[in-house]
Amino acid sequence: MHSPLAPQQQGTVRVFTQRFSSTPLGARLARRLALHQLDAWGIPHGSGTSATAAVIVAELAANAATHGRVPGRDIELRLTLTPDRLRIEVSDTRGERRPPAPGSLPAPDPASPGGRGLLLVDTLADRWEVRHRVPVGKTVRAELDLE
Repeated sequence: MHSPLAPQQQGTVRVFTQRFSSTPLGARLARRLALHQLDAWGIPHGSGTSATAAVIVAELAANAATHGRVPGRDIELRLTLTPDRLRIEVSDTRGERRPPAPGSLPAPDPASPGGRGLLLVDTLADRWEVRHRVPVGKTVRAELDLE
């Protein structure tokens, strides 16, 4: 089981926020732009952190576009980089459909092609949680500790 999200440390904080259409294309663009932004911040393509972040962004954005979709509403990606942590947040406007909390994820159906995204996030992230989003919706937040 993962520990609660850690408090922010002092130092340089970099933030990237972008909205995308709540579609499979929007989810793919979120992943691509996240990797581009991380590279610009000094986390190169192909590094372990970049690869892990790519999977987490892809899974969270795909979930938001699939399960959190509200026609005409966007999903939002927010990356926050501090000296010791990368925080990935994906928000949608469908607050009544919340994923299970960390530590309570059901086993995936072996016959189903889906249902494994949050298990990947649970495995790869050092911490993750689901938060209410004001004024409407939810945010799934995952953190990676940096060396």
